[in-house]
Amino acid sequence: MEEELNVTHLIFGGHVEIYKYRYLYFTIFVILYILILCSNCTIVYLIWKHQSLHEPMYIFIAALLLNCVLLSTNIYPKLLIDFLSEQQIISHQACIVQYSLFYALGGSEFLLLTAMSHDRYVSICKPLQYPTIMRKRTVSIFLALAWLLPACQQVGLSTISANQKLCSFTLKVIFCNNSFYKLFCTTSRAITLYGLFILLNVVVCPVIFIIFTYTRILIICYHSCGEVRRKAAQTCLPHLLVLISYFCLFLCEVITVRLEYDFPKTAQLIMSLQLVLYNPLFNPLIYGLKMKEIFKHLKRLFCQEKLNQGK
Repeated sequence: MEEELNVTHLIFGGHVEIYKYRYLYFTIFVILYILILCSNCTIVYLIWKHQSLHEPMYIFIAALLLNCVLLSTNIYPKLLIDFLSEQQIISHQACIVQYSLFYALGGSEFLLLTAMSHDRYVSICKPLQYPTIMRKRTVSIFLALAWLLPACQQVGLSTISANQKLCSFTLKVIFCNNSFYKLFCTTSRAITLYGLFILLNVVVCPVIFIIFTYTRILIICYHSCGEVRRKAAQTCLPHLLVLISYFCLFLCEVITVRLEYDFPKTAQLIMSLQLVLYNPLFNPLIYGLKMKEIFKHLKRLFCQEKLNQGK
């Protein structure tokens, strides 16, 4: 019974050369994790500190970046331990927790992007009604739903998964994801249907809503003056870039795992790394440089630090 509590969690995949340089990879990933924490938390701090950034759009950005920090923290500490270990082993329960948090926070990212698209839609298409629609209470409800809805749904899926009997104990992935289902002795119809229900709720419907809102924004901008178009491009382009990149990565993950499409191992490794590297590093960069107000405070912060060091 004890062996059922452990799952071998492979990050080297039998490649001797990768194992040989594991301390180098450990150092690189420590630096990347610190960079993710510092870049995301810096922008969250700026939004929290400056009253001029206490608007729905910036609050949603802060929530999105905080979500990136949580997502990275769910993966990086265990990954770093694996680099230093002779054997990469994770308990059955810990694996369930890790993959549950991964998909719950991944769903939250889509819902936060949905809230941001709604905010931009109201701001550009209904500017006179914006103060009455996007009140503090509305923003709080959106944030609560974005984090609680995927989490509650994932708890139900995790409960069903925890009761499944395992016939295999090897995961050829760098962290626990839906590949965990391949360890089950039999395919569970309940898990498949429930998983599709969650996918519909937190990915498909939000993406359809986002496409609708940005289509409406584009139509309004097409019939508006240059100033409206410039403002729309300045605030909407970062959201669209983040959405497209995350949706493509998430879609690849679903195709490789759930549909069991046989991608080359190198491609699978690259896509897995992108999920834990690309967005957490890309989000603060795109919002810090493309959002004018955030960039202004960011520039002021670094200039002030330089002045303090010069004294």
